Amino acid sequence: MKRMTAFPILSLFLMLPCCAIPGGKAKNPQGGGITVSDSIAAQLERTLDDELRLFYPLSVDTVYGGYFSDINYRWELDGRQDKMIVTQARHIWSLANAAMFKRDYRRFIPLAAHGYSFLRDRMWDREFGGFFNLVDRRGDPVTEQGASNKTAYGNAFAIYGLATYYKASGDTGALDLALQTYRWLESHSYDSLNRGYFQFLSREGRPFPEGFHGVPPKDQNSMIHLMEAYTALYDVWPDSILKERLASLLHIVRDTITNDRGYMNLFFRRDWTPVSRRDAGGQGSRADYELDHISFGHDVETAYLMMEASQGLGIRDDTTTLRIAKKKVDFALQHGWDTEHGGIFDGGDTRSTGEHVGIVRDTKEWWAQAEALNTFLMMSMLYPRDGRSYYEKFTLQWDYCKNYVIDGDHGGWYWGGLDKAPGNRNAPKGTIWKADYHTSRSMISCIRRLRTMFHGRVHQHDVTGDR
Repeated sequence: MKRMTAFPILSLFLMLPCCAIPGGKAKNPQGGGITVSDSIAAQLERTLDDELRLFYPLSVDTVYGGYFSDINYRWELDGRQDKMIVTQARHIWSLANAAMFKRDYRRFIPLAAHGYSFLRDRMWDREFGGFFNLVDRRGDPVTEQGASNKTAYGNAFAIYGLATYYKASGDTGALDLALQTYRWLESHSYDSLNRGYFQFLSREGRPFPEGFHGVPPKDQNSMIHLMEAYTALYDVWPDSILKERLASLLHIVRDTITNDRGYMNLFFRRDWTPVSRRDAGGQGSRADYELDHISFGHDVETAYLMMEASQGLGIRDDTTTLRIAKKKVDFALQHGWDTEHGGIFDGGDTRSTGEHVGIVRDTKEWWAQAEALNTFLMMSMLYPRDGRSYYEKFTLQWDYCKNYVIDGDHGGWYWGGLDKAPGNRNAPKGTIWKADYHTSRSMISCIRRLRTMFHGRVHQHDVTGDR
């Protein structure tokens, strides 16, 4: 969900060695700053420490507020430094989530407050409400051709970051702003006829129910992250109407967006009719791919987010959500797992029939690898004796990340696996689509689960792990 492409609207929905640790131990032959004898939890924690050290305070804009977006592979500020609501809010969330993980990380609370101030003072539209999707470094709205003024996806991440910052800090102003955003979405984006939310809105808050610039009006990426955001908000503000909306989102993601085979359709008409390349006689163009493919990364991520939402709603013995989460992960492992090097591929062919699913994009972006790491470990705790051997897949996935995705020279995570795209070695470490949200969440969740597993306290209600 993750980078700007030649199709800027579509991109809205959509980045035993480890990285070097300053003053750390001698590198093993393949690079990195940890010893092979370190436990996986220790390796993850060192990797997390390194990434947080690299992003902060480098990305903090002390002149205009918020966070810098563009960071090159050597961890130097390099680019326009436009600021998108998604990434600004993700920085707030990552800092707040880290602050609740370890006492030493409490030092990140002021940096999260810095981001909250920028959202409040520069990105919130004081005239019409809601958050601008993109502003320049100073905080003035950017309105390039083909861009929407407001999106449900962007405002969802604002809620996610603000609610989590409130939980970490107790700053009631952040909760108030999260609630304003929630009410704005409910007033302007919610589809009372067909359920769900329209992704694109004008600055005034007028939804585009037929879509925007050729992109359909509803999509899986917006829905899963609204579900994620409402889960976080409900955790700190247990309102009855919010609970109904969160439950509805869980049902939409689980029962409507996820198809019978176990993967998610990506885009939908307002009545939830899936958009298919077959409908338009697609010839395999980039636009066709963006609108209709199997995103294995989103499927494994959503398995986790569904379980988190179910847990947040307090649903006991939710066998339906558990069954479909498992089906999603099993489908991704069967069809999207690279049996040679490890890692999950970026895109499968929805037109495949029978048991074989063709791979239409064999690259492996960083965010999908991080999400797979998190979800495989979650599944290993839920199904420790399953024939899929989820814990083994988790360890293989971690090996893949260390060997191909984590930069042993400069630190941080490459844009994607070097086994499929060696040019990622010199790709940016930060953009408006790439920060430390996926990676820090995955590593913190995995560390918590591993500690639980090895201290003999494994319970089903612990599996989502990062609240």
